[in-house]
Amino acid sequence: MELGELLLVALQSVRANLFRSMLTMLGIIIGVASVITMLAVGAGARGAVDKQIEALGAGLLSIRAGQVFQMGVAKTSEKLSIDDVNALLADGTTIAAVVPERSGMEQVKLVNQNRNLRVVGTTANFAVVQDYHIEAGQMFDAADDMAKRAVVVLGAKVPPMFGETASSIVGRTIYIRGLAFRVAGVFKEKGTTGFRNVDEQAWVPLNTGRYRLFGTNTLDLISAKPVRGAGMQQAIIDIERILRREHQIRPGQDNDFTIQDPRQFLDFQQTAANIFAYLLASIASVSLVVGGIGIMNIMLVTVTERTREIGIRKALGATRLSILMQFLVEAMIICLLGGAVGILLGMGVARGLNAVAGWQATVSLKAVAMAFGFSAGVGLFFGLWPARKAAKMDPIAALRYE
Repeated sequence: MELGELLLVALQSVRANLFRSMLTMLGIIIGVASVITMLAVGAGARGAVDKQIEALGAGLLSIRAGQVFQMGVAKTSEKLSIDDVNALLADGTTIAAVVPERSGMEQVKLVNQNRNLRVVGTTANFAVVQDYHIEAGQMFDAADDMAKRAVVVLGAKVPPMFGETASSIVGRTIYIRGLAFRVAGVFKEKGTTGFRNVDEQAWVPLNTGRYRLFGTNTLDLISAKPVRGAGMQQAIIDIERILRREHQIRPGQDNDFTIQDPRQFLDFQQTAANIFAYLLASIASVSLVVGGIGIMNIMLVTVTERTREIGIRKALGATRLSILMQFLVEAMIICLLGGAVGILLGMGVARGLNAVAGWQATVSLKAVAMAFGFSAGVGLFFGLWPARKAAKMDPIAALRYE
């Protein structure tokens, strides 16, 4: 029989036993839909991690105060300072830019509304180095920092907290810890970085923060950007060399600071998301195997029901191969139809999760091809035994079958 004729016969057989065929497909439909959904959730998780990497800024190193041990007790070091920043800028051969930060939770007031926000004191190059963009107004400059001016730039979600828009709040006066600050600008939305939503923060000039808000010369964080062409490891070695010298740390002593590449943490998140997604997809694929067993069972029943038909076809000259192909194609048709319905169902579930739960599940062409190919493989594998049984059937015994 030609392929077209085989397909026609298989479709006619499925149509003749439509309800039974639909029940047989159910395991394949559920399995494929589960695989598609789990892979979509995994792809969405990877996409979210990619956005976090972009939000953190490409190629930035974070320097934080470490811990020192005194009498066996760990204490936080308070040794990151403006002197460290100046030393990195002066002696860092692989460092292109340095951005210091000092932050704290402060009460922010506009008219009669109060909010507790994280206020960050930083330098004027913060926006350029961290890849932040202004939506309205402008970033404060170096002159504002030197003069300790009371100006502030807000995150994208801060104006709505006070019932304002980005354009309407620029130029207004807000109060931070009771001190009047003029809103110079508002950043465009950046999104969550790590465990913090930076769109709900406010930024002031570093010297303004040090002398008028926080009352300290120490820093929470120093971000360093390596020069183009320099590796991250080279920059880490350079930073460690300078800070150990500035902190007068002797050879053999531990650092009282830590240098982190944020991408390492996010790479771990990416790997964990991948493993979790493929683990869930593997679990979901078990239902495909169960569905395949159901197909084998039904195909064996079909072969038994059509024993006389097989005997007649063999008596008329049908070869073993044509009989085998007839039943094998029928099993694969059931699986492929179930796979197609399962793919549509999985895509619908993924969209539903996005709409209802706010997830970022993304159905990729690779996931669709994988699920469809796996369903075809199930049909081939579990349909082979019934097809071989039909092909090896003795025509005389088949014709005598009642």
